[in-house]
Amino acid sequence: MERKDHYISMGVTAFLTAAAMMLFYDTLFGGKTLLALLRTVRPILYGAFIAYLLAPMVNAFERQLFPRRPGRERKRSQALFIRAVGILLAWLVIAVFFYLLASVLLPELYKSVLQLVANVDNYYSTISGWVTHLLETNPAVADWVSQQMAAYFQDLDKWLTGGVLPQVQAVMVTVSGGVLSFVNFVKDLLIAAIASVYLLATKERCAAYGRKMVYSLFPRGWVELVLRGVRRADMIFSGFVRGKLLDSIIIGILCFICCSVLEFPYTPLVSVFVGVTNVIPFFGPFLGAIPSIFLILLVSPRQALYFCVFVLALQQLDGNVIGPKILGNTTGLSSLWVIIAILVGGGFFGVVGMFFGVPVCACLNSLINFFVEARLRKKGLSPDSGDYAAGGAHGPPAL
Repeated sequence: MERKDHYISMGVTAFLTAAAMMLFYDTLFGGKTLLALLRTVRPILYGAFIAYLLAPMVNAFERQLFPRRPGRERKRSQALFIRAVGILLAWLVIAVFFYLLASVLLPELYKSVLQLVANVDNYYSTISGWVTHLLETNPAVADWVSQQMAAYFQDLDKWLTGGVLPQVQAVMVTVSGGVLSFVNFVKDLLIAAIASVYLLATKERCAAYGRKMVYSLFPRGWVELVLRGVRRADMIFSGFVRGKLLDSIIIGILCFICCSVLEFPYTPLVSVFVGVTNVIPFFGPFLGAIPSIFLILLVSPRQALYFCVFVLALQQLDGNVIGPKILGNTTGLSSLWVIIAILVGGGFFGVVGMFFGVPVCACLNSLINFFVEARLRKKGLSPDSGDYAAGGAHGPPAL
């Protein structure tokens, strides 16, 4: 019987390995079947992500409002009521947050966009004046620009004479597709909200079923290692994802308050740039600061310089005080690996990949370190990296 179970385990392992390799190859070089499948179940994934973010809030409401008495078990009806109250309060907090966002920030953001559109002519004149001054003082640059302008004019003439109608048709298709995409997004969001409520209501049952699957798929000696790895991955993701989102909200609010006090132009728009792009590790502050500085530069170069100094001070505050307090060292990655994770994740999955690339790389790094240290201990060698730095002739020290 044990021999038969051994063969079954080997067959399942070989099948899963081959399937993973085929999906990996298809995703990178083939028809991207895995990505198509992910797009199909996208609302459920949205719901799982929302439930994952709200789970600590639901647990906190349950602990604070309905503390568990030691030695007393709750009835099923009581547990269902407590869970319903926790989910309702969590969604109420989210609704209040978005209401404040819509009532305070969005009107000001709308005014900033209208102001930006109304001043386009003035900004064009300003930029044109800069370019004219540059060309007058640099004849070589002026000749190069005139040649490029002539080439672009010829291309523009060809496009106007032969491609106007196809371009208009393409724009109409894009607009209609954008409306359809918005409708699909709203539908996915509603399905995600329903799925998140269900997952929050049954999160203990889902966790128990997950542990049941682990016990059924792995040998008993591996179960504790797998569960420990899952807990480690959850600690990395929960600490980074939730912490980074909270950190970005705090930075956006601080930027809005300080820019309002300092009377910088386009304060709501600039605050949204800074807060949203702060989600992306390492490169995010620069991605948000550059267009913000350019917008303020069009109004006042002096204020643009002040804003540049303010952003540097804000990022120093975030990097040395706010970020470490919220995030700590949840990933355990060096700066080099953070950059590599952002570049690789962004290359495959865009902005989402830039955000999730860091915790995924941290999980892989933790897994690799575990296997390396386990192999070293099996060989009777020290797992401490410092013992291998000298590279002595006698090799690393034994345990």
